[in-house]
Amino acid sequence: MFLLFGFGTRQQDLGPGEVRTCPRCGNTTRWARVRQFRQLSVFFVPVARWRRRRLEVCGVCGTAVEV
Repeated sequence: MFLLFGFGTRQQDLGPGEVRTCPRCGNTTRWARVRQFRQLSVFFVPVARWRRRRLEVCGVCGTAVEV
């Protein structure tokens, strides 16, 4: 029997976020809103998702802050 499965972290873009000053790089830019979650797939079909988080990500250096 052949069983194909996958496991990993996925990100879904939710659009533009707030204008913020990044604590890491010091630039003031519009951040991107992202939903991040862990996922288990069987035959390329998502079966389970957990550890869901909403983040805003700096467009310059990639620093993420939980919203």
